[in-house]
Amino acid sequence: MIFPLEQLVEFKGNIYEITVAASLRAYQMAKVNDPEIESNHDKVVCAAAKQLFNNKVHYCIESRD
Repeated sequence: MIFPLEQLVEFKGNIYEITVAASLRAYQMAKVNDPEIESNHDKVVCAAAKQLFNNKVHYCIESRD
């Protein structure tokens, strides 16, 4: 699987937030050796981005107050 560029281009939210969320999700997936990584030919960030864009995983930005 390649990175979901079409979904990235059409994304209407904050691009920085989705990038950070994909990075953190990729880290989580790598730590637990998620089986989805192997099915994506070891492309962890692509798998994480796909999960975020397809709303399989949700993220929120926490306030640092």
